[in-house]
Amino acid sequence: MRIALPDGSKLEIAEDGASIEVILKNLGINSEEVIVAKNGKIVSEEETAGDSDELKVVRFVHGG
Repeated sequence: MRIALPDGSKLEIAEDGASIEVILKNLGINSEEVIVAKNGKIVSEEETAGDSDELKVVRFVHGG
């Protein structure tokens, strides 16, 4: 699977059927600080992803 990270870098990993939450954890990314799009659609961390998927991880910022 191809992953675009918040810092603009890209990587490919071999992973089939893992949840977004597990993928983020393996990459050292806190799932509470990012939004993930799988193949162009925003998905929850319970969604699974496989080798043919593209993920885009976007860090969001909030303030008051």
